[in-house]
Amino acid sequence: MGKMIERIALERGHSIESRIDTPGETPAFETLDIAIDFSIPGAALGNICDCLEAGVPVVSGTTGWMDDLPIAERLCREVNGAFLYASNFSLGMNLFFELNAHLARLMSQFPDYSLHMTEIHHTRKVDAPSGTAITLAEGIIENSSYTQWNAGNESSKNIPITSERAGDTPGTHRITYESKVDQIEIQHTAHNREGFALGAVVAAEWLVDKTGIFGMKDVLNLR
Repeated sequence: MGKMIERIALERGHSIESRIDTPGETPAFETLDIAIDFSIPGAALGNICDCLEAGVPVVSGTTGWMDDLPIAERLCREVNGAFLYASNFSLGMNLFFELNAHLARLMSQFPDYSLHMTEIHHTRKVDAPSGTAITLAEGIIENSSYTQWNAGNESSKNIPITSERAGDTPGTHRITYESKVDQIEIQHTAHNREGFALGAVVAAEWLVDKTGIFGMKDVLNLR
């Protein structure tokens, strides 16, 4: 992702002032207009806090560290900084988030349908379920009587998520509602990772000179 983000940023007329690949490296913060974090769960919070404390707006697409997200958001408010997090930067996926929420509102009126979610990613993906799957589950919870998700069995209050890891799959997310008589299914399939990288760069361009905590709904004017 880092290499793809760099290529797209350069194509769009930006320059790359620092690349951080190993723990302990420190960028020259005074040279930066914005930072983009696509790292690993154990490094994300530290990277984000370093940027915010240095007065550098930061965009993060790292997943698997959501328990610490409130810490980053609190620091952003304390320093009057700018922070944008998204579990998925793809334009298509962010439209899919909206479709998923709308379908959840419709299906909440029909309790005879059971719900199941499947996400498929490449074998190198560390976290499971994916951050995108969790965002989809949260969208359903906000618009239905479901109250939680897990990697177990479906119940009237629980959304089961199945995680599969196969080859070099960029990302597939499937939402299935099933009754005794039929099945309703929506699915988003990423053909490559370029859409994620482009979305991250577009988000970074949008965040410059802003203050606050944002998401892709703000970037794409979907609120």
